[in-house]
Amino acid sequence: QVQLVESGGRLVQAGDSLRLSCAASGRTTSSYAMGWFRQAPGKERDFVAAIRWSGGTTYYADSVKGRFTISRGGAKNTVSLQMNSLKPEDTAVYYCAAANAYYGSRWYLGPYDYWGQGTQVTVSS
Repeated sequence: QVQLVESGGRLVQAGDSLRLSCAASGRTTSSYAMGWFRQAPGKERDFVAAIRWSGGTTYYADSVKGRFTISRGGAKNTVSLQMNSLKPEDTAVYYCAAANAYYGSRWYLGPYDYWGQGTQVTVSS
């Protein structure tokens, strides 16, 4: 089992920056990749970014490419999402997720085996 706890979400203004963190505990040594997803009110949960533990390969949704950066700690226990130039459309609950294995060429989409409880990011215009 892996437990994930997100933090860092809050109310910011458009153009601001924000850093989200995800603390992982439990059997993190078996984790293959970590991802960030987000869900806005009334919408489906969308992929945001992902990173492989080995090698650090990253992948981003087109909507955040160039603005968001995902990074990992060295001990498979921390993943961060640096968000710059925030827009009102970035408003959502952001979820951290962990995948235990490589599931194919589109590994960044999962499936993910563990999920955090989410942290709210609100961007005002």
